[in-house]
Amino acid sequence: MLIEGRVVSPENVISTQIRIEGDRIVEVGPNLGVADRRFGDDCLIFAGFGDIHIHARDDVSGRECYKEDFSTASKAAVNGGVVHVADMPNNHVPPIDDDSYAVKQQVVADRRVPIHITLYAGIGPGTHPLTKPVPYKVYMGPSVGELYFKTLRQLDETLADYRGQAVSFHCEDPEMMDQHKSAATHEQRRPPECEVSATSFALQMIEKYDLTGKLCHYSVEAGIPMIRAAKDRGLRVTAEVTPHHLYFDESDITDSNRGLMQMNPPLRATHDRLAMLAALREGTLDYLATDHAPHTLEEKARGISGQPHLDTYGAFVTWLIAKQNFTPQQVASFCSAKPGEFVNPYCSPLRFGRVEPGYTASLTVLNMSRPCTFERKDLFTKCGWSPFEGVTFPGSLEAIMLRGEWASEQK
Repeated sequence: MLIEGRVVSPENVISTQIRIEGDRIVEVGPNLGVADRRFGDDCLIFAGFGDIHIHARDDVSGRECYKEDFSTASKAAVNGGVVHVADMPNNHVPPIDDDSYAVKQQVVADRRVPIHITLYAGIGPGTHPLTKPVPYKVYMGPSVGELYFKTLRQLDETLADYRGQAVSFHCEDPEMMDQHKSAATHEQRRPPECEVSATSFALQMIEKYDLTGKLCHYSVEAGIPMIRAAKDRGLRVTAEVTPHHLYFDESDITDSNRGLMQMNPPLRATHDRLAMLAALREGTLDYLATDHAPHTLEEKARGISGQPHLDTYGAFVTWLIAKQNFTPQQVASFCSAKPGEFVNPYCSPLRFGRVEPGYTASLTVLNMSRPCTFERKDLFTKCGWSPFEGVTFPGSLEAIMLRGEWASEQK
């Protein structure tokens, strides 16, 4: 197969051709032949987008899950132009050792999903590393599920066994949150200083135990200089940011939508949101990762935290480019190249993140001149709602290729 169009890398945007054989890119360059499919100048061809922070909520027993399983999450991902995801471990039965991790891997295999799914293993009180390389996730404070720490000292003691591992941190100080537990609103119960304190501690742990660290769903302006300084002194640390912390802030919360706008960490002040946009633009934040949380509307009404974002990933990227002045090259870095670098050690022989010979032929094509407005009927996530319902984005998903084949999803 020969594809032609404007191909985006972190370095440049060039009009060129891509030759694909099977599930691999074998050649990139001009004048390779007559293209089987040509995309016009209104389209941008990226290495397939990767979302390295989702919660599929599949049941490890293999039974049908009422809120989202790997199959419906995969359909939502394809709908959003996402070719690979990484699923978090705070399940009812968390993957914390070789046996429980293998059970969850088998659930993924049984679903026969078209996208690639990387699985995080969980770190909790008393856990130990698996025998094979996997990415790990640690919850410093309460989240959905029971896999979290109640004190930072307990976390320090556990991390001693994980020296040299790849560990992602949910940065909220559990002891400080306990001090604010009687506050009136969700935002006040999880204030910015909890995230800043936890950031300081996470960076200490990354340095102390020689971790390859990642800070999840970052949201607070005061922590950005800390991340920047840690990178400058050579710590192996990266950070995510979500669509909701880039698009919404506390000013968007009303009495009627408060439940839908609840997540952990919560929405912050306008200056924090603007700081997240600036930090993503400059590269202090490394990934656009959704924290896709497919809770039902009934659960949201009961105060469960999180929002679903897989279906709208690609459309949201067009907002970043057209409305927030991000360059396509910047998008190629935080949506394609860096997510690929994160998962590639765990998904051989697949190789994501670049439109180059030897990489997996998974592509995301955005049309920057065809706006789209999402309604519930356009969603594939089983939870059936989105905070972006009714929002018109300036562009839309034109096409998605998964391992050498064009994907087509129909309701």
